[in-house]
Amino acid sequence: MDPITRIFQEAKKDLQRIVLPEGNDPRTWVAARKLIDDQIAVPVVLGAKDEVEKAVETAGISAEGIELIDPDTSEQREVYAAEFAKLRAHKGVTIDTAREILKDVLFFGAMMVRMGDADGGVTGAAHTTGDVMRAAIQSIGMPKGINTVSSIFLMILPDERVFTFADCAIVPQPDTDQLASIAISSAQTHKALTGETPMVGMLSFSTKGSAKHEDVDKVINATELVRKAQPDLAIDGELQLDAAIIPKIGEKKAPGSKVAGKANVLIFPDLDAGNIGYKLTQRLANAQAIGPIVQGLNKPFFDLSRGCSAEDIVKVSAICTVMAKSMK
Repeated sequence: MDPITRIFQEAKKDLQRIVLPEGNDPRTWVAARKLIDDQIAVPVVLGAKDEVEKAVETAGISAEGIELIDPDTSEQREVYAAEFAKLRAHKGVTIDTAREILKDVLFFGAMMVRMGDADGGVTGAAHTTGDVMRAAIQSIGMPKGINTVSSIFLMILPDERVFTFADCAIVPQPDTDQLASIAISSAQTHKALTGETPMVGMLSFSTKGSAKHEDVDKVINATELVRKAQPDLAIDGELQLDAAIIPKIGEKKAPGSKVAGKANVLIFPDLDAGNIGYKLTQRLANAQAIGPIVQGLNKPFFDLSRGCSAEDIVKVSAICTVMAKSMK
């Protein structure tokens, strides 16, 4: 089955509440309409009345049945502010400061997710990745054992094989601990979105000692950290790309490895390699690149490209729904 079809089918089995903070953007409303009409998710849109009315008119859709919340007038704002002030007290955030921060739709949406008033969030059509990540990390936080918020791209090849690439969008130079955290999160994401057993290849320019360098040592050490933390996870490294995904080469370069030649989760050593790798695969292999999908948070809060379409928002909302269910 096509992976995207599977994701939409999974999303429709148990509709989740997905907050869409950018109610001043017409794309948000087109997406919200489709999410309801196609029964993919239950959207909750944030925004002030005057901005929302203009966006709905521009979108040319009916807003009937779509829940709208204005953070400035919401009864929950005080509840969220109290919780946020408690969370950030160590940073000197007072209740008055928290009230001001909660005027920001990103922080309000992230606190909705934290407090269970939404199952996940999708935003970024009109905000930078930095703004989205700041709200998510400060409000939602990370689970025990995960020290890094990262991202994956789901790469779907023309023959419908699916790979998870990480990190391709967030962490420029992960250290050993961060690289291990990225690998663990990516395996969990791959399982949730594809239903496949993750086979994690820790990529390098070296395979099993073929080269010596501190960058290679980082990959080897990160692999060992993952093995200690997740002994049941199939992972191996360091592996060159061909040894990770081509069976004959994997057998030759890494004999006896359970992962070499069969990896479906590829962990790149840094953001240069990851970003270049996914774009090469997308452009030269005509792969479909779905992402970036944010991972490593307690609950899903996904970032969009500012050039995204309404259909992209729908697709990411479906993914957010599947991830939300997998994290409960």
